[in-house]
Amino acid sequence: MSIKRTLIAAGLTLMAAIPALAQSDFPTKAMTYIIPFNAGGESDISARFQQAEWKEHTGQDVIIQYQSGAGGAQAWSQLNSIPGDGYTIMGINLPHTVLQPMEGSVGYKTDELTPVNYFHYTPNAIFVTQDSEYKTLQELIDYAKENPGLVTFAGSGAKSANNLGQLQFDDLAGVKTTYIPFSGTGPSITAVLGSQTTAGFNYATSGTNQGDALRMLAVASEKRLPAFPDVPTFKELGLDIVGGAYRGVAVPDSTSEEMRQRISDIVTEINHDPDFIKKMEDGGFVLTDIGYGQMPAFMKKMKAEYAKSAAALGIGN
Repeated sequence: MSIKRTLIAAGLTLMAAIPALAQSDFPTKAMTYIIPFNAGGESDISARFQQAEWKEHTGQDVIIQYQSGAGGAQAWSQLNSIPGDGYTIMGINLPHTVLQPMEGSVGYKTDELTPVNYFHYTPNAIFVTQDSEYKTLQELIDYAKENPGLVTFAGSGAKSANNLGQLQFDDLAGVKTTYIPFSGTGPSITAVLGSQTTAGFNYATSGTNQGDALRMLAVASEKRLPAFPDVPTFKELGLDIVGGAYRGVAVPDSTSEEMRQRISDIVTEINHDPDFIKKMEDGGFVLTDIGYGQMPAFMKKMKAEYAKSAAALGIGN
């Protein structure tokens, strides 16, 4: 091979390597992490836990901003207008981003969003006050069977993960309860604490925030949570209920495939950080680590699952 041809070949090899090098060097400056809800909720708390580890794993800071409104839809409808250079990412939630577009026009469609990693979910759980007459889930079920509709559950939002969990509970337990939606986890827990409702169908994370004021009767996780080792799962009690709200990270649709994978890898790396794991598990979160490569199959499964629930929620009727 001539010197000229050798130099050309070397140049082409170098050019091919540049994108890979650029991806491995990313990020080279601070990133922005948009949370589609107000500060203080589960999306914010888990993002703050990530933020604490971000610089150690990437060499750069991540700055959290809030863009609340319309149950997250305001931010998600604007996601694809953001430059897809990887430096702005956004929190994304299920079932919100499946059920909202099914219900009507919210400025985006589910398939227009680009989640790259779902890193945890907050399991549903049933709470009563510490002085409640219901000491076990079976006692609550027995009362609900004898008094159809009289057991009231406070939950975070209508057509939400809490609402879906309550409907599944009614179906599997053979009872009829009444779901009362509130504007968020905080107000719904306040209602439970104030005995405005019989119980709460909330997220397990609420148990870490209220201390001994609440008693958790059951949690919708595959196994008992480290933060609540004495609380049985629904499955242990004979009800096949596993679920809650999934939370992850999304990017604009103009983001390259390589950059999507890189951001997913960052989230995964943090998900395996011992300090991050401890904070999350102590807070009642369940780590999932569903990366970009698994996303098509995961979203197909979840869309089918939520479509079955939509009719029960009155969506599409």
